[in-house]
Amino acid sequence: MGRNHARVLNSLPGVALAGVADPLADPAAVPGGAPVVADVEQLIALGIDYAVVACPTAYHEQVGLALADAGVHALIEKPLAHTTKAAKVLAEAFEARGLVAGVGHIERFNPAIISLRERLEAGELGEILQVVTRRQGPFPGRIADVGVVKDLATHDIDLTGFVTGQSYRSVTAHTVSRSGREHEDLLASVGQLSGGAIANHSVNWLSPFKERTAVVTGDRGCFIADTLTADLTFYANGVEVTEWEALQAFRGVSEGDMVRYAIRKREPLLVEHEHFRDAVLGEPNTIVDLRQGATTVEVSESMLRSAATGETVVLDGRPS
Repeated sequence: MGRNHARVLNSLPGVALAGVADPLADPAAVPGGAPVVADVEQLIALGIDYAVVACPTAYHEQVGLALADAGVHALIEKPLAHTTKAAKVLAEAFEARGLVAGVGHIERFNPAIISLRERLEAGELGEILQVVTRRQGPFPGRIADVGVVKDLATHDIDLTGFVTGQSYRSVTAHTVSRSGREHEDLLASVGQLSGGAIANHSVNWLSPFKERTAVVTGDRGCFIADTLTADLTFYANGVEVTEWEALQAFRGVSEGDMVRYAIRKREPLLVEHEHFRDAVLGEPNTIVDLRQGATTVEVSESMLRSAATGETVVLDGRPS
């Protein structure tokens, strides 16, 4: 992921890629010929204004605190940290120094998710009843220190809170580990949200195909967001009178019109970096702050705790 960040930063107006800290990086592969250094201390010594933390999750706290101590703004990849405690320590460190800090929850900058949130806020779906997400695909070799809950489900936890404006009150989860690794590679979770909606998350590294969808059901129909293609489709509840006697006995909704919206599609990572740059410059932005990132880590840990104990875990339900 660091390679993608470097690519975008190297071409981002108003930003100069000053260097990359990676003991294993090939200097020839760094965009723009920026220097490669061994660690975060050497990167700070280059006189940088802000940094992107895209190292393994276990090192986020250590690297993030070094940046905060040096007065460097930071965009930290998700999940914010390996534990809720570490995530809160990071939030406090950057807040205490008045620094800009954000979490790389890139789905918030996906065109389909942005449009979905705007339409939900406008009341186009009425009351939100359920959010169902599916995020599955083959195992990625780049992940070594966390399982699907913290690597993938954190996308859907943050996405759900973002589009609904609701926080998690409780979660019940089950996990499976079939790949021989230390961490889980399949999650099935049900959550109760603060506004009464139900959230269902299905996440795995065991499917031979890649899927990234979010289905939001409400009083007036369903929105389906495909974040792989950045498509958003609306299925309306039917309004026509049913003349088929066999269907008249069913008292639920019927199929109405279907609309696929034309959305301007820009690369989410580029948009995310534009907002973080603007935040550093003191301009309007919508970055994901560290408190929000810590809440997502807390929900993910609650899922793991529920899976380990077989019990529902109740959260405090504070707004994310």
